[in-house]
Amino acid sequence: MLQRRVAPRRLQPVQPRAESQCAPRQHAGLEALDTVPSPLLQAAARRVEARWHNEYGDRFGAEQVAGLLRVLGCAVWERQQGSQAPVDARAHSVLGRRLLELLRAELIRTWGEDSTAAVQMPAMLAGIERVRESIEPDWTPYFASRLSGPDGLELLVQVAHDLRSPLTSVLFLADTLLRDQSGPVNELQRRQLRLIYGASLGLSALADDVITLAKGGDHLVEDNPVPFSVTAMFMSVRDIVRPIAEEKDLSLRFVVLSTDHRRGYPLAVTRVLLNLTTNALKFTEEGFVEIAAREVGEREVEFAVSDNGKGIDAGVLDTVYQPFRRVAGPDRSAFCFSRAGLGLAISRELVRAMGSELSVATRPERGTRFSFTLHLPPVRES
Repeated sequence: MLQRRVAPRRLQPVQPRAESQCAPRQHAGLEALDTVPSPLLQAAARRVEARWHNEYGDRFGAEQVAGLLRVLGCAVWERQQGSQAPVDARAHSVLGRRLLELLRAELIRTWGEDSTAAVQMPAMLAGIERVRESIEPDWTPYFASRLSGPDGLELLVQVAHDLRSPLTSVLFLADTLLRDQSGPVNELQRRQLRLIYGASLGLSALADDVITLAKGGDHLVEDNPVPFSVTAMFMSVRDIVRPIAEEKDLSLRFVVLSTDHRRGYPLAVTRVLLNLTTNALKFTEEGFVEIAAREVGEREVEFAVSDNGKGIDAGVLDTVYQPFRRVAGPDRSAFCFSRAGLGLAISRELVRAMGSELSVATRPERGTRFSFTLHLPPVRES
């Protein structure tokens, strides 16, 4: 039987595959740091590696630490060039995130050493932030499962409680400084303190609203009507919102009653007026906000908060009291806080608990007026 002879195939020499300067390496030793493209990043990575070795020795292995620093340095450099390539999986770890923090700290430490570093630093820090976002764990599914679970509301209320305590301290300290009780402050510092106060007040009010809404929104602190001064209540609201009004250069107006002392639920009324006033200040850029009380008969008092701001769009009037509403746009299934926040929803529920209704009148570019009328019999001054 004849066999067919097959000519041997000529083998081509294997050419070494070109490797990107930042391509991942499985066994990256200390020399791997030489390949970090940016000299500034490379020098910072070397200092981090040296400090790490001095503190921890070979606990994690010199090659592992150097390899991760190389991965991070290259990832930061690539982000500076506009790349969106995935960061090497080895960086998605506790050690990777810790080394990135140390790399950032080392870069900041050397910011003022030379002019080159100063020029490159903003872009480099932005690159580090983008890498950090890429390697941070995604907690969204975890939080979604917890918040939608049977204890979700309790968890949300606990978070609100945890926020409220430190925010109360910030408000107290900012107010103390604004009143010069810790020594004189200059005008720039006073303006900055007003901004701090206003932001803290907004967060504190949000925490309060979450807690109140979780209880149904209509819980009255006082079990029964008590005597109170309408003027004193107005001055309390004024003291709280004054820093916000001063920062925006808005005038605060007050219209008080001739018969000042009444019997009712002052804490609930104060909460409603405070919510309405902060909303009015938020959406008024120039002009005034007025808080007024007007006698309607002997035992009835109408309260109103008015402004000369831009008014409320007619398209959202039907949903203005809803704490959550669907957003306009393609994604109509998404929810967001209404522009008025939770405050209006809470205010309406509290006003209803006191036997009245919250009304709104608005005109585009002419302002908004919220009002409600309560049964508040006059009492003798003690």
